[in-house]
Amino acid sequence: MLKVGADAPVFAATSTKGPVDLKDYLGKQNIVLIFYPGDDTPVCTKQLCAVQDNYASIEQADTVVFGVNPGELGKKQSFAERFGYRFPLIVDADESIRSAYGVGKILGLFFQQRIVYIIGKDRKIMYAKKGNPPVSELLSVITSHS
Repeated sequence: MLKVGADAPVFAATSTKGPVDLKDYLGKQNIVLIFYPGDDTPVCTKQLCAVQDNYASIEQADTVVFGVNPGELGKKQSFAERFGYRFPLIVDADESIRSAYGVGKILGLFFQQRIVYIIGKDRKIMYAKKGNPPVSELLSVITSHS
């Protein structure tokens, strides 16, 4: 897991909203990266729906959100459409993004860990936490650093 203060690794990938290149956002907006184990699983759905429910507040804080896991695009598309996610779900097919961000594996190496990072406009990690932190905590971190 990357430490607070570390430089955010840059990546480009396919997503449910088309190609995403982190360079397009670094230094311009805050970025929330949600590494979650699986598409359309109960805890992941709850976590991403909580973000969706608060997305207007997140956008007002000049912040973009990306969900990341190695699942295939078709499953991500149906998952995103079913719940109306306004933020992209990124396909990390070769798991290079997970590796760059130090996200480990759980359950016999089948699933990646659940970790949330916030990258500040200075391109550095300003928040790193395992699990499913409440969106209010994410917003508090973002607003206290702006």
